[in-house]
Amino acid sequence: MSRIEPYLGRLYRYAYSLCRDEDTAKDLVQQCALKALGARSVPVDEPAYRAWLFVILRNALIDDRRRRKTADMTIEATPPDEDCPAMEFWDGDERLINILSIKQAIERLGDNDREIIGLVDLAGLSYAEAASVLDIPAGTVMSRISRARSRLLALLERSNVTPLPARRWQRK
Repeated sequence: MSRIEPYLGRLYRYAYSLCRDEDTAKDLVQQCALKALGARSVPVDEPAYRAWLFVILRNALIDDRRRRKTADMTIEATPPDEDCPAMEFWDGDERLINILSIKQAIERLGDNDREIIGLVDLAGLSYAEAASVLDIPAGTVMSRISRARSRLLALLERSNVTPLPARRWQRK
């Protein structure tokens, strides 16, 4: 089994969160996999390898946007179809409505907010790994994810998503 295979789903979710187009996200993951598999020098440490993959994918997106911009093309936001392996569906209509509402709210976020939520919440990277991908301090990742989550929550409060009760942390 290839070393990159366990990360393909996470890479796809991150790519989709950035470009919001199923086909473009798949192309970006494929470009990332080709570059990673063809690389002469690969990080040995697993967390470094994972962050390296996300850097490759992010750079592929930047290159893709530059190419499209010079060709005077735009990336259109289209929701993925129901055959998308990264999407989850449950039997309950309420859960499906909540998922769709969250996806719509994420699409309304700015690029920076979508990127940090894509890395931390959708792809599951740690703050340190996300910092490595974005080439910023981990503290900056923590403040950006906090602000992005707040903006996402504000968007969701205006939708039909039922918020969870606030947690009350108690010290013992």
